[in-house]
Amino acid sequence: MDIEFEEFDSIEDVFLYMASIATPMKNILPINSYKGYICSIIPLSQSDGITYLMIYAKGSLESGILEFDINTKSYKKVESIERADKTYFIIMSPKRNTIADAAIEKL
Repeated sequence: MDIEFEEFDSIEDVFLYMASIATPMKNILPINSYKGYICSIIPLSQSDGITYLMIYAKGSLESGILEFDINTKSYKKVESIERADKTYFIIMSPKRNTIADAAIEKL
């Protein structure tokens, strides 16, 4: 397994990156808060030699739904997904993530 990395200075920058690569009309994206990192792991290849891209920043967030405003580069915790003009992140805190563990070892 090959892992590539893209490190950001802030959580907001990770959210901005993730919002910009999301397919049109896809306004809900998963993000992990895991072992001191906010990250998303994206598969880059579908062949036998799997390559992943780990997009991350140091930090942590509580599990739940965050509403992200691209224009102001700000986020807030919300109870539900209500607005089509916002991007939403589902923050998950897995107990164990073997791909993230392998990536974190290589940092």
